[in-house]
Order: sequence, then structure tokens, then C-alpha cells
Amino acid sequence: MSAVVPIPADLTKRYSNSTERRAWLQSLPSLLEASLQRWELAVDLPLGTEPWNGYSGIVVPVWTATGAKAVLKVAFPYDESLLEPTALQLWNGRGAVRLLAHDEASCSTLLDRLDDGRSLISVPMDDAVDVWGTLLRRLSISPDDRPGWERLPRIADTAEIWSDDLPMRWEELGRPFSRWMLEAALEVCQTRGAVSRRSQHDVLVHTDLHYLNILGRPGRTDYAAIDPQPSIGEAEFAVAPCLWNRIGDLSHADPAAALRDRCAQLCEAAGLDVDVAVQWSIAREVENALWYVAKGDHEGDAQRSLWVASTLAGKTLAELPAAHDLKVLT
Repeated sequence: MSAVVPIPADLTKRYSNSTERRAWLQSLPSLLEASLQRWELAVDLPLGTEPWNGYSGIVVPVWTATGAKAVLKVAFPYDESLLEPTALQLWNGRGAVRLLAHDEASCSTLLDRLDDGRSLISVPMDDAVDVWGTLLRRLSISPDDRPGWERLPRIADTAEIWSDDLPMRWEELGRPFSRWMLEAALEVCQTRGAVSRRSQHDVLVHTDLHYLNILGRPGRTDYAAIDPQPSIGEAEFAVAPCLWNRIGDLSHADPAAALRDRCAQLCEAAGLDVDVAVQWSIAREVENALWYVAKGDHEGDAQRSLWVASTLAGKTLAELPAAHDLKVLT
């Protein structure tokens, strides 16, 4: 069956830069074949059409043995990919795509099929904010006695790691941006990390809840989240991806004020503390900027992250391009 599933060229390019990734690419046809047989699936892909692929793997539309529409996802075994089924099991369809089956050894999952042509990326912003807020409320479930919670990382631990790692990375990369920006991120890691460690209100957090990771449910008006990259901590940690996406939609008259307004609107829709959301977003964007700088060929991505971080901090870095000249996130 997998012979009819072409491997997209951009996925091949993305995973050809290391021995481990090339080995996974070579194994991908057999992984697809094994999953199709394991779950008795039929590929639902027109001849000559490539399946969807993202950063972590490939998604193939399929029919189940009962005639239901679904998708088969085979991902590279990143930590986030391996933890995705755990989070989806805990949500059990509450605000997120429903998990039908999974095989951890091959990092394969069988999921309900959503409408990949109906994401929040092109929905008017006011409507997108409302949908996002509704989903965030539904996704923010508290730990209970079900198995799986113990596997998920904690945002407080991430903040502690960043407190140690960010200064070292900043130095090693030649101090690529102003020290005050780094210090602003470190202050967040130290203060919010400490608060989160003591918090009795931690929830399951979808840490990559941006507009393209929210798809419509077929034949319905509501939406569901995909690709969660789950952690446990303060729900405000989830706001950042909706700030570093769709920057081009911000007002040309005062994009900095518009960014802060968007943050406030998202928080109002989701019932979040805007000050906490701003703090976590600053830390996340500084970490993103360092990651992009380390990659070596992502100057535009690093500039976008620094624009968001410094704007939220109240002092947009002067050396950055104007908001609407920043690289568009794709």
C-alpha cells in the first residue's frame, strides 16, 4: 500500500541533513506499510497527489476498515512527537483531534480526519481570537489520576533549564542581541518558573497552539487542535505562538500597540492573565531567537522573534526591520 504514498520533496530535503534523519527517511516507506497493515487502512490519496507533511513527519488520508475517514501520521521520534498520543488520550477529543490508535515504537498515530482546508490562518482575526480562546479553555484540563500525566514535561522545569542555558548560548553565539533583552527573558524564567513550581493550578498546555494547528471538524462549525507539543504548567504559556504568527495582519499605523492589543484580546477570550502571558511570550521568543541564530541561516526568523519579544517588553529593538517588513512565518 505504501507504494502509492509519495514522500514529499520538502520532507526529503528537511530530513537529509544527518545520518539519523536519513535513516528515518529510508525507513519511512516500511513504517507506512506496517501501519497500513496493522490498522487495516486504505490510502485515500488521488494518484499523483502528495500527502501533507509538516516539520515532524507525514500525514496520509486513509479509510478505516469500517469506512470511516481518518489520517495516518508517521513522525520522526522527537520528544514532542512521542508525547503527542499521551496528551491526545488525556484530552479524549476535548478541544483536540481524537486519537483512534497509536504505536509508540514507530511513532505512528491514527487520528480522526479534520478539514485541512479550514484552519484559523485565514479566518478574520476577531473570529480567530474567539475560536482560539474557546479551545484554550477546553484544552486547559487539570492533572487527575489517569495514567500519562507523569510522562509530560513541566514548564517550570523548562524555565529552570532556560535560566541556565540562555546566557551560555547568548555568549557562545556572539551576543547576537542586546543584553537587556536576554535579562528580561531570564527574569521571566526565574519568577514565573518559581511561581509555576508552587502552583496548584497547573494544566495541560498545548504549547504550539497557533492558527495553522487549529482545523475545522468536517460537517461542523467547531474546530479542534492538532500537534500539541504538550507540557504541564500555566495556561498563559500557550499564547506566544499566536503572537509570532499573522504579524502581517497587525495595524500599519501602530503595529506595536496592535500586538499588545492582540495579546490582551487572546487572554480575554481564554480567561488568562495578560501580564503572565506577556512574560512567558518574552521568554519563549528570546529562546526562539537564539535557536534561529544557532541554525545559521534564519536571520529573518530571529528578527521576527526579537521584534515580538522586545515589543512586548515595551522597547522595540531599533535595529530590527519594521513589523510589516519582517519575514512571514510559513
